[in-house]
Amino acid sequence: MADDQPDAVDEYRRYLERFEALVGPSDFGVYAKHKGRLIKKLTYDEFEAKLREYNEVDRAYTSILEHGDTINDVLVKVLRERRDELLIERTL
Repeated sequence: MADDQPDAVDEYRRYLERFEALVGPSDFGVYAKHKGRLIKKLTYDEFEAKLREYNEVDRAYTSILEHGDTINDVLVKVLRERRDELLIERTL
């Protein structure tokens, strides 16, 4: 992984801590309600794929903002969904 990207294993540990604190105890693969959405407790492999996708979308979003381009509504929707799934606080 690049130096500017957090280690996926450390990120997964933090995700599990957030899940426990925000959603409560749950088995992997089971859905629980959080802020009106059903959130699945992800296995490491599922989390890694979602985190990779989130990071790609986040980079694209940041680049769009930096260049003053128009933001596609779909990009914002995907970014919000990934933030919810990874239990990362929304900023948009």
